Amino acid sequence: MIKFLIKGLLRDKSRSRVPVIIVSIGVMLTVLMNGYIRGFMGDTIEINAKFSNGHLKVMTHAYAENANQMPNDLALVDVSNLLEKMQAELPEITWAPRIQFGGLVDIPDEKGETRAQGPAMGMGIDIISEKSKEDERLNLSHSLVRGNLIKNRGETILSEDFAQKLGVEIGESVTLIGSTMHGSMSMDNFTLVGTVSFGTEAIDRGAIIIDIEDARVALDMYDAASEILGFFNQGFYDNDRALEIANSFNATHPHGHEFAPVMKALGQQGAMGQYVALTNVWTIYISMVFVLAMSLVLWNAGLLGGLRRYGEVGIRIAMGEEKGHVYRTMIYESIFIGITGSIVGTAFGLFFAWLIQTYGIDITGMMDGGSMMLPTHIRARIAPSDFYIGFIPGLFSTILGTMLSGIGIYKRQTAKLFKELEA
Repeated sequence: MIKFLIKGLLRDKSRSRVPVIIVSIGVMLTVLMNGYIRGFMGDTIEINAKFSNGHLKVMTHAYAENANQMPNDLALVDVSNLLEKMQAELPEITWAPRIQFGGLVDIPDEKGETRAQGPAMGMGIDIISEKSKEDERLNLSHSLVRGNLIKNRGETILSEDFAQKLGVEIGESVTLIGSTMHGSMSMDNFTLVGTVSFGTEAIDRGAIIIDIEDARVALDMYDAASEILGFFNQGFYDNDRALEIANSFNATHPHGHEFAPVMKALGQQGAMGQYVALTNVWTIYISMVFVLAMSLVLWNAGLLGGLRRYGEVGIRIAMGEEKGHVYRTMIYESIFIGITGSIVGTAFGLFFAWLIQTYGIDITGMMDGGSMMLPTHIRARIAPSDFYIGFIPGLFSTILGTMLSGIGIYKRQTAKLFKELEA
């Protein structure tokens, strides 16, 4: 019987082609939007990860307890050996050492005397080496307002607002006055090569970026780093996997002393844990609202499809076919249509979601002169649920619509069928 019904659907295109196309489109939109919403909602997490938290962060126990104060006297040492071990143990993670510091930026005049100065929050990052991804990670190139990025040692970048407040131009000398890792005063000169916009007022008031090797020399932090940020190679934060890695690392690096390294997942850092949980919940809510909407659309499509076949149903009952058999065959047909449409729609939805996840929707033109805190590409994110979520509206809603429309079969009286058919 099933084989007979499938042959009938394949040969009668009017009964299968349009319903399958409608179901496929609905399922494709469901899968695509589910991946898009997940990626869009995760953008804020990724921005925080790239700028300050990382998907994972390694610090000393003492530094972790006072991280807001940027205590470089409690920083990690022997970083090169630690990085080598972590890269060997966790090839799925890309590690980026950084130095966070505070200081005073002084702008000298022609005589070398102070012309302007202001407090600054600094960041030492690996920006010169060819293998570094910090430029892409922090969106520096697209956030340039004037000049260019750091290409050589002894160069620096300031936030645009800070540069304007100090009245310093590209090519002028900038003196960084700070405190070394060991508590002594340091003074180092840099050449301003560019300015950027962070898009956050608190940071734009006073920010300076230098290469991490310059920061190590200026702050007497040879082979040291304030923190080491880790990023999943696939580009998305996986909270379960991050917690698993952090717990495994901490188990193999016991808290022997305050300078021992400790690893924290992004969800374990400050309020980010609450935000990660909130994002996951709202992603589910928004996705389910869209799934419900598409379910109603496909439910109505199945309902209307069943109602349009009342003439056919009448003929079959008039010829002596049992009402229960007619009802069951309509449900079997809707199952075949739902499965076919769901498979096709899921395949197309995953394909388009993969394109958006891999290449993104480029909004660089909207971000020109904008902020490094905003993404230049909107990306989707494919998750295991995308492989089956389309079957909820595609299969179950289609069957439900057919079942509801088929209830009328049992209410029809054979004596009235001929009058209906004459009409």
